[in-house]
Amino acid sequence: MDYEKNIKEALSKVLGKKEEILLEKPKNLEFGDYAFPCFSLAGTYKKNPSQIALEISEKLNKTKIKGVSKINPAGPYINFIVNKENLTNEIISEIFSKKIKKSGKEKIMVEFSQANTHKAFHVGHIRGTSIGESLARIMENRGTRVIRANYQGDTGMHVAKWLWCYLKYHKKEKLSNDESWIANIYVDAVKKLAGDETGELQKEVNEINLKLESKKDKKLNELWKKTRLISLQALEKIYKELNTKFNVYFFENQVEKEGKDIAKMLVTKNIAKIDDKATIIDLKEQGLGVWILLRGDGSVLYSAKDLVLAMKKFEKYKVDKSIYVVADEQKLHFQQLFKTLELMKFKDIKKCKHLEFGLVRLPEGKMSSRTGDNILYSNFKNEIVDYAKSEIKKRDSKISEKELEKRAKVITIAAIKYSMLKQDPQKVIVFDKEESLNFEGNTGPYLLYSYARASSIIKKAKIKINLKIKLEKLEDKEINLIKKLGEFKEVTEQAYKNLDPSTIANYSFELSQSFNEFYHFYPVLTAEDKIKQQRLAIVEAFRTVLKQSLGLLGIDVLEEM
Repeated sequence: MDYEKNIKEALSKVLGKKEEILLEKPKNLEFGDYAFPCFSLAGTYKKNPSQIALEISEKLNKTKIKGVSKINPAGPYINFIVNKENLTNEIISEIFSKKIKKSGKEKIMVEFSQANTHKAFHVGHIRGTSIGESLARIMENRGTRVIRANYQGDTGMHVAKWLWCYLKYHKKEKLSNDESWIANIYVDAVKKLAGDETGELQKEVNEINLKLESKKDKKLNELWKKTRLISLQALEKIYKELNTKFNVYFFENQVEKEGKDIAKMLVTKNIAKIDDKATIIDLKEQGLGVWILLRGDGSVLYSAKDLVLAMKKFEKYKVDKSIYVVADEQKLHFQQLFKTLELMKFKDIKKCKHLEFGLVRLPEGKMSSRTGDNILYSNFKNEIVDYAKSEIKKRDSKISEKELEKRAKVITIAAIKYSMLKQDPQKVIVFDKEESLNFEGNTGPYLLYSYARASSIIKKAKIKINLKIKLEKLEDKEINLIKKLGEFKEVTEQAYKNLDPSTIANYSFELSQSFNEFYHFYPVLTAEDKIKQQRLAIVEAFRTVLKQSLGLLGIDVLEEM
């Protein structure tokens, strides 16, 4: 039953309003299930909002609103209390229903992660990767066709620096797909170039960069191919651990030539110009500065490559929307990209969106793969796995090594991903390792523990749960938990509309809180048969919804902690 719709229709008749009526949900559930504020009517009725609420309530009480058991004026608000028995039974029935209604015919490309080869995958990368994967799942849950894309920088100056440093200082070392080994060579390159007072070392790097673009140096090209492969292998291990997958991989080397061509074409069309040998687009009039497409030596920058990529997405994949999940550090770059596409009269420019997210910082400041002042994902993950193992052993000292390893990994990924997703995407995160690992409070492990607790109740019951049971005479906290379960559909719609996984993350926490309150106040296994069956159905409904909710965040659950 659509209670909200019924209330709005009744209000429209009484008020004679054709425009949409907005209802609120009282924070204090004792007031009611829905509320209509009367402040906006004061000007029309020339009365105090409290008086208006009283008079409208009297009129509404003369009619019957389907599903509403009580209408109460409270100051400037009209509160509506729905029939709790009907509401709770409808929610539970819908949760256990096999029918899944999904809407949406759009095809959307979500480009995210964009971890470059020959560099570190650090804690900061996890945020963009987690947001992108979660958004893809949220969209798919709604019925949208999603293409997960990863655009990786596998060529350019950072690769030239890595190859230069390896050939000059690390040539005797065996190539390895270990993330830390790859990252350390790049960091070493940056440090050595920083001390290059004469500029001679940078000239050597520039020469390698030009050779890479021309692909004429066979030995260098072979080394690039081998090191590119080991970098991609290291990244794939990480993506698998983070429950992340991609349908399409774009690489910078694939758009280099077209990037140069498009830069030259823009010069002929007077959109770009040559300035001190470099090819630039002057966007100062638009307040966007100067955008460089080609360096003075003719080598192509990622700006020109991004122009090619934007067009490829629509030409090849026929998407309805292209979403770039990229840190807000690149905000100006995307403004310049979209403005240039607009000047080029690119017909799909309005279908492009930059979804920016804030950086992840350490308590002592910003992380950087260039300076090495960061936490490598692999080191960070291993640290958390060790901590998780110690916590699990406190609860189960006889656990097997295989099961210990399995649980510790699930808890670790939940701790990491949830800490990244519970925040508003645009806010900067100061990552607190100890906080993210807490088995109590607003953390991933707490949510897994809540699910495992519910699973333990179901397991100990040792009876078949009647999923079609009619709920009767429910207690307050049972009703509150069921109502919270009923919010899941609305929450997923809101997350989709706002492109914000934190909506689902925070809902998961609130839902777990409601469950733990219910569990604390009401016995399940020792209750009399009828109540026991009702409560088991509620516990199973909680398990079902929390698992779905965490699934949208890319987080697996555990039956036991």
